[in-house]
Amino acid sequence: MTPRLYLLQRGTAFVMVPLVIVHLAVIMIAIQGGLTAEEILARTRGSVSWALFYGLFVLAASLHAGIGMQAISREWFGLGQRAAAISGHVFILLLLVLGLRAVVGVYGI
Repeated sequence: MTPRLYLLQRGTAFVMVPLVIVHLAVIMIAIQGGLTAEEILARTRGSVSWALFYGLFVLAASLHAGIGMQAISREWFGLGQRAAAISGHVFILLLLVLGLRAVVGVYGI
């Protein structure tokens, strides 16, 4: 792993820590409040701030996982540097597309 990728992966982990904490807190509050999925969606629909929050979450998680996928591709599957980089980039793109589609679907932005 290059120093740049190492720092980017650690940086995305640093960004994700507070996002995960807020995400879990919101889930616990919603569950304790007895909210249904329909009620949650009704409250969040059109919320730009929540869409930005989860958009950042998707971006950080996609980059973090894609960099990890490059390392796994090299170490576990014996792929060369170029093939591992391609697999990591494809994985990043896949996670970004799926994650951002979910954000758009839930928040309607």
